[in-house]
Amino acid sequence: MKIFIIVIDSVGVGFMPDAQLFGDQGSNTLGNIAKNYPLCIPNLVKLGMANIINLCGIARVKKPLAMYGKMAKASAGKDTLTGHWEIAGLTVSEEFKTFTNTGFPEELIKELEEKTGKKVIGNIAASGTEIIDELGETHMKTGAIIVYTSADSVLQIAAHEEIIPLSELYTICKIAREITMVPKWRVGRVIARPFIGLKAHEFRRTINRHDYAVNPPGSTLLDKFKNKGLDVIAIGKINDIFNGNGITHYESIVSNNDGMDKTISFIDKEFNGICFTNLVDFDALYGHRRDINGYGNALNEFDKKLGYFLNKFDSKANKEDILIITADHGNDPSYKGTDHTREYVPILIYGKDVKPVSLNTLPTFSFVSSFIVDRYFKGTAN
Repeated sequence: MKIFIIVIDSVGVGFMPDAQLFGDQGSNTLGNIAKNYPLCIPNLVKLGMANIINLCGIARVKKPLAMYGKMAKASAGKDTLTGHWEIAGLTVSEEFKTFTNTGFPEELIKELEEKTGKKVIGNIAASGTEIIDELGETHMKTGAIIVYTSADSVLQIAAHEEIIPLSELYTICKIAREITMVPKWRVGRVIARPFIGLKAHEFRRTINRHDYAVNPPGSTLLDKFKNKGLDVIAIGKINDIFNGNGITHYESIVSNNDGMDKTISFIDKEFNGICFTNLVDFDALYGHRRDINGYGNALNEFDKKLGYFLNKFDSKANKEDILIITADHGNDPSYKGTDHTREYVPILIYGKDVKPVSLNTLPTFSFVSSFIVDRYFKGTAN
C-alpha cells in the first residue's frame, strides 16, 4: 500500500463563507491566477481541477480521472500548521498569535537577548531576502541577530554562517522556541534562517534552514500509521510541521521540483504507508510576495512534474495505491497585503480503485484522514 499526499502549499480555490472575519472576501488563489496568467496545467485538469473551480480559459472535462471536490477549513485561522494537522485528522480551535503589525513585544525581545547573550536588530515584519540586504552588514559588524516575522505566526532569526555558526544559531532558535511557548506569545514556529555572502545584494540564504514548531495537540493520522508499524515518509517541511511526530523517515528539499523528484522516486522504492509531501515554493516565494507570474509559472512547472508522476504511478501502482492532491490554505497573489487567505482547498484523489465522482464541498480538511482510515483500516479506531 502506497499513499501519496501532495500539499500544493497555499493553492486555495475561493474564499470561504467566514472570510470576512479575516478580511479575505474575494480572494481566490487559483481562480485569480488563471485570470492573470496563462496557466498550462493539463494534468491537474484531467484529474478534475477545472471541475472544482472556474478557471479562465480552461474548460471542464466531461469525465475527470480523479475523485474531486473542495474542502472547508474547520480549524481556527489560516496558518500552515493547523492546515496540515487538519488534513491529518486533527482540528484545532485556537489560532496561533501573529505580530505582523507591531513586531514582538519588548519583554520577549529582552528575554531573548538576556538568554542568548545576543543583541536583536530588526524585529519587524519583512521579506527574508530584503531584511538580510538591509541589516546583514550591520549583523556582520556587530554580531547582533536579525529577528523578523511575517503574516504567519513565525519568529525568524537570520544570521551569517561565518559570524554565528549553525550550531549556535540552532541553539539560539531553541531558546526562542522555549520563550515563545507561553500562552501570551503562542508562536507557531521559530525558524533559523542562515545566510552567506559578503555584502548587501550578494547575500543569499542557504539550505540550512531549520524550523522549530510545536507538537500537534493530539494524535494524527501519521501517529496511527507509525503505531501500526507502517511507513510515514515526510518530504519537505512536513517533518517540521508535525515536529517529527508520527514520522519514520524524512527528506529535506530545496525547491518544488526537488520535492516532486523525491516524491516520484518513492514510486519505485519499497515502502508500506504514507509519503507526505509539502511544496512550499507556491506560498513562500510567490504567494506572500504577491508574485502572480511567478506563482503561475510554478503551477505550470508542477503540472509537468505531475505528468511524470502519473505516468510512473500508472505503470507501477497496485490496486490499493492512491494519490491525493490538496492544499493547506490560500495565499492569493492578486490580493491585498502579504498574508494567507481564508479559502477552500482542492481535493483530488486518484487511483486504480478510486471511483472518479464529485465530492462537492466538504466541511473539513479531515476528510483526507477519514478517507484513508476508512479505506485501509475500515474505520477502526486503532
